[in-house]
Amino acid sequence: MTEPVIHTETIGDNAYRRIRADIIFGRIAPSQKLKLDKLKDVYGASISTLREILSRLTSEGLVVAEGQRGFEAAPVSVENLREVAALRQLLEGFALEQSFAAGDVEWEGRVVAAHHKLAALEQRMRDGDMSQTEMWKRYDWEFHQALISACGSKVLMDTHAAIFDKYLRYQMIALSFRGDIAAREHRVMLEAALDRDAPTAKSMLEKHVGGGVEHALATGTIKA
Repeated sequence: MTEPVIHTETIGDNAYRRIRADIIFGRIAPSQKLKLDKLKDVYGASISTLREILSRLTSEGLVVAEGQRGFEAAPVSVENLREVAALRQLLEGFALEQSFAAGDVEWEGRVVAAHHKLAALEQRMRDGDMSQTEMWKRYDWEFHQALISACGSKVLMDTHAAIFDKYLRYQMIALSFRGDIAAREHRVMLEAALDRDAPTAKSMLEKHVGGGVEHALATGTIKA
């Protein structure tokens, strides 16, 4: 009998995951200098490992390399937010069409389950509990990923996830929650998925993403 394979996370993997999450969720501020000696103490990784991690995050657009001067978290701007939102809408809209056409009962179950978690947390936030904003965005990501999870393309899923993370970063920086409006939009997208109504879902996605951009900009946190 074959022994089960146990996958353990390396120090480098752990540090990469944590630094990436800290940038996306705003714990590392835009344009913040990333000093290797300080990062070493916080994330418990060697200087050489941290250089590799920051180079990897540079290729993902979350970090900027400053030549001999080191690294900093990627800056934010109104123009970049609009570009990220447009890319998300393009990728997700195409993936929605593919997923709605191919989705089966198992896919429907994933979509319904993901929406249930998101709707429950959105209700708490509408009731005034804003203590779980990171969990809210994780559930938001899970719902949108579930909607496109039957598209049949891992490349498309991975590319969408990377763009979604950049969009999410802007939302977390602006602490942008639209309450009843966003909850209703998610409900419409759920119903469109179960009805296999791709045009309605894509139209609502355009409204959803566009509304999220304007709401984030209205906070005044993101400057041109």
